[in-house]
Amino acid sequence: MSTQQKPTGTPVPFSGRALEWIDQRFPLSSTWKAHVSEYYAPKNFNFWYAFGSLALLVLVIQIVTGIFLVMHYKPDANLAFASVEYIMRDVPWGWLVRYMHSTGASAFFIVVYLHMVRGLLYGSYRKPRELVWLFGVAIFLCLMAEAFFGYLLPWGQMSYWGAQVIVNLFGAIPFIGPDLSLWIRGDYVVSDATLNRFFSFHVIAIPLVLIGLVVAHIVALHEVGSNNPDGIEIKKNKDANGIPLDGIPFHPYYTVHDVLAAAVFLIVFSTVVFFAPEMGGYFLEYNNFIPADPLKTPPHIAPVWYFTPFYSILRATTSQFMYWLAAGVIAYVALIFVKTRLRGTVKAAIAVIAVLALIGMFTFDAKFWGVVLMGVSVLILGALPWLDHSEVKSIRYRPGWHMYVYLVFGVAFLILGYLGVLPPTETRTIVAQVCTFIYFGFFLLMPWWSTMGKFKPVPDRVTYQPH
Repeated sequence: MSTQQKPTGTPVPFSGRALEWIDQRFPLSSTWKAHVSEYYAPKNFNFWYAFGSLALLVLVIQIVTGIFLVMHYKPDANLAFASVEYIMRDVPWGWLVRYMHSTGASAFFIVVYLHMVRGLLYGSYRKPRELVWLFGVAIFLCLMAEAFFGYLLPWGQMSYWGAQVIVNLFGAIPFIGPDLSLWIRGDYVVSDATLNRFFSFHVIAIPLVLIGLVVAHIVALHEVGSNNPDGIEIKKNKDANGIPLDGIPFHPYYTVHDVLAAAVFLIVFSTVVFFAPEMGGYFLEYNNFIPADPLKTPPHIAPVWYFTPFYSILRATTSQFMYWLAAGVIAYVALIFVKTRLRGTVKAAIAVIAVLALIGMFTFDAKFWGVVLMGVSVLILGALPWLDHSEVKSIRYRPGWHMYVYLVFGVAFLILGYLGVLPPTETRTIVAQVCTFIYFGFFLLMPWWSTMGKFKPVPDRVTYQPH
């Protein structure tokens, strides 16, 4: 039979012939079917599941607007600030592109934080999705690096001094700290060399890694299948054709939902861009509209809002806090010895590590341990699949008081974020220290509290209300 004719003798349209030609050389149709039209997702998704697609949308916005900004931006210490002003004032629609990019940075973190909240509530990090979660944590780390490197590029007062403070933190690392800070800056102070290397990482290196991780995240997700609010594996119940009984094709059913979510998001996003792009100084600080001045330090240096929870943990680590931290380490090791059935060799290794940590706490200064805690506060997210020992995945079937544990953790995180924006005081430091203990306690005590209480029976099939 000729490839130019259908079995009925009807001529094949040009689009069909073109698609066939492509499929013979590239798996376009099979990829579309595997990941979109014949990828079966649980039929009980709710609005929490739209944030993954929204994160992809914001990534596209950031890449496209970034390309247009690079066309006019000058990565030179003497020209960077003026080039941003040129984009804002003289480039046609340049102000819109710049505000879309700056607002997009904050929108990216808002969407990703909400995406992570959904994973926490419904246990999306549990088996068999551990690798999906690890890819997600890696994406979050890349986002933080991308935002940090991009924050210096406007070369404003807060950009300059924020980079100066953060890079100097690496100097607190024993032995290698000063050399590491010098290597990151490329100079003894934040200078043109720093700006150039930050520009290279922000525009080329990190986006390439980020795109690769996003692809890996999606491929891994589609390999094991999506989680759902009930935490039930829909692949366990299939019909004679191997199709999950509780699954529906992602396209067109969820693509329509995602288009609706994207429309709502774009309305809110556009409202912020056109009417409040600085968002009261939280998205764009007022000091960043002043050219960088190495001789004039701003009265209060703070990172952008999406870094402030972790920055608060850094600031909360004072010399007095180290005594409480040491007490916490001793109590936690004692809990492990009393409440776990680990082998003697494992317990001995834990005891040795704890002793070394205690010695280090009183050997190295609090600034170093602040940097350590700030880093661990992000990395500990990757350990969630192995910390949660609950017999069910979803919060729906856990004891009711588990929701209050999540709520206390969320409130502590928000308080840390708010305190990170404000200048430190004695009272604020104490509150931040309490919230730091709550933050780490949520994760480190999870192997015990996640198994406590009376769990509700999990249904065999997903619960679904047609709408």
